[in-house]
Amino acid sequence: QVRLVESGGGLVQAGGSLRLSCAASKSTLSYYAMGWFRQAPGKEPEVVAAMSWSGGSTYYADSVKGRFTISRDNAKNTVYLQMNSLKPEDTAVYYCAARLTSSRTYYYTSDHEYQYWGQGTQVTVSS
Repeated sequence: QVRLVESGGGLVQAGGSLRLSCAASKSTLSYYAMGWFRQAPGKEPEVVAAMSWSGGSTYYADSVKGRFTISRDNAKNTVYLQMNSLKPEDTAVYYCAARLTSSRTYYYTSDHEYQYWGQGTQVTVSS
């Protein structure tokens, strides 16, 4: 069992930045592919970014490409989402997710592919 705890959300003006963190209860996040998802009110969850457990492969949704960066520090059991140039449409609850995998290079972009989820952190971007 892996417990994930997100932090770093908050209220920011458009154009600002936030850095989300996802701390895992496991002694290491090695062998876990990680993803960040978000869900806005009245909308379906959507993948924002994903990363293989090695960190060598990443995916970004078109809507955040060039603005968001996913990174991980397996030794600290933490995954990050750096969000720059935030827009009001980025407002949502952001969740991190983890999936045990034997693949060093594969990332996962569907929510049903992940086994563990955090409780979410609210990000609100004002115009």
